Amino acid sequence: MATIYHDDAADLALIRTKKVAIIGYGSQGHAHALNLKDSGVNVKVGLHEFSPSRARAQAAGLSVTTVAEAARWADVVMVLAPDTSQPEIYAQHIRPHLSAGKTLMFAHGFNIRFGTIASPPDVDVSLIAPKAPGHRVREVFVEGGGTPALLAIHQDSSGKARALALSYAKALGATRAGVIETTFAEETETDLFGEQAVLCGGVSELVKAGFETLVQAGYQPEIAYFECLHELKLIVDLMYRGGLNYMRYSVSDTAEHGDYTGGPRVITEQTRATMRQMLREIQDGTYAKQWIAENRSGREWFEARRASEQEQVLERVGAQLRGMMKFLQPVEVKQKATAVPA
Repeated sequence: MATIYHDDAADLALIRTKKVAIIGYGSQGHAHALNLKDSGVNVKVGLHEFSPSRARAQAAGLSVTTVAEAARWADVVMVLAPDTSQPEIYAQHIRPHLSAGKTLMFAHGFNIRFGTIASPPDVDVSLIAPKAPGHRVREVFVEGGGTPALLAIHQDSSGKARALALSYAKALGATRAGVIETTFAEETETDLFGEQAVLCGGVSELVKAGFETLVQAGYQPEIAYFECLHELKLIVDLMYRGGLNYMRYSVSDTAEHGDYTGGPRVITEQTRATMRQMLREIQDGTYAKQWIAENRSGREWFEARRASEQEQVLERVGAQLRGMMKFLQPVEVKQKATAVPA
């Protein structure tokens, strides 16, 4: 069984004695910085000079400086920049300022697991990974709750890495819900697998395949959208609250029967074999090498695929229908090509 820590296992005073640099101010960065600040921690945000996030962080009452200055000043450096940007940021702006006794932290183990960041031997290296998007980490904290998180220790030079990581997690609000101990390898490999096979890749392709099947059979795209995408939230919300059993309890007997008969026809043994192969490619580093190479070569395939996905019929029909449902507070996103350091 997993080891799970709660508030009584963490001493908030430990992180309050430290100076904490939050590197990045995106989804996770803003939540970490603001939650720690509200918990009485001395925080600075490290951003590059022309970061568009600089004004937002300052408007939120945070002290903002360069990444190098934040790393030099801090006792604890939490790296929350995108995975693909972290190695260059670390090498140029953080590593020169990691003196003995400091703590290097991450919210995802990718770069430690695959060796693109190597830490000096005289610092602690730990991970606190909230199991929620940053906006939820912040919202739930403000409401008085917390989102679960994972904890891992890669390097315990001081002998106190776990205690400090738990203190950080408490300041973040995570120990209110529970912090599960894991390893950098387990967190990284399961996270990548979940994204690819189920949460993003699996669900996206299932939605698209269902939509296309109905439209190609002559059904109206608007009806197909509701059946294959819009109503997915209703089902996932039931699972989120009570697992598969609660979802099946809540839907009609006909829907439950379709679950049992249809699911195994879509997710076949061949699908499961493909999932196992995907996991092997994550474990042996094949996926990481491909993604790192894609970024170093300019992300031509990635950006082309992103552009084509944004223009598919499913998205155009969805935008029109969501515009009719103001209660959804609909948003439209058109992502542009992103420059990534080589």
